[in-house]
Amino acid sequence: MLRVHFLYWEGCPSHEEALRRLRQAIQEEGVDASVEVVRVDTEEDARRLRFVGSPTLLVEGEDVAPAPGLPYRLTCRAYVLEDGRISPLPSLDQIRSALRRARAAQGTPNR
Repeated sequence: MLRVHFLYWEGCPSHEEALRRLRQAIQEEGVDASVEVVRVDTEEDARRLRFVGSPTLLVEGEDVAPAPGLPYRLTCRAYVLEDGRISPLPSLDQIRSALRRARAAQGTPNR
């Protein structure tokens, strides 16, 4: 079973759609996953959880769209999509790819 953490800050409006996308990708990929939803409320929480913005999706501890160098803080997050556009949400393909990488690392075949 894959461990997925969904971290969000209530002040960012895109987290509900991001959680819906995450659940859609899990279902479409046929992944056995437990999703822990974590609300980040303080700057201290952001630093402790290594939270680079809302929403942040971690599959087996790996960010679905790594953003090295970003500070840990309460903020909305921007994702760079496959076509170069900026979005407040990760794409379904980014989430699916992260799920597939995690399954491969565990030795579970992808569909």
